[in-house]
Amino acid sequence: MYTVVQADDLKREGSRTAVFQGSEHGSGVSFFSVDSDPGQGPELHKHPYSETWLVLEGEALITADGEEILAGPGTIVVVGPDTAHKFHNAGTGRLRIVCIHASPTFVNEMLPAGE
Repeated sequence: MYTVVQADDLKREGSRTAVFQGSEHGSGVSFFSVDSDPGQGPELHKHPYSETWLVLEGEALITADGEEILAGPGTIVVVGPDTAHKFHNAGTGRLRIVCIHASPTFVNEMLPAGE
């Protein structure tokens, strides 16, 4: 068995980010294929599973467990379950990053900015 999905079919109207929820496609992982402008990124949150990022283009400032990591193309960063984290486009151009969730469904817990 296999499934083929076009990334453009996973983008919400007006967004350049593809959202792949594994359970909808017979997969044990989910991911965001993010394409964002400078300054954009999610707020502080955590998941009950690990998350892995692969930076494809641009520069991401990732905050994980209170530490900041500047990540450029080819950098892979992994955070463990229940680790508070966020990232944003810290560069002057587009950020292309894949955010892989070790779960067939997304489970997000948003956190106050100071945690």
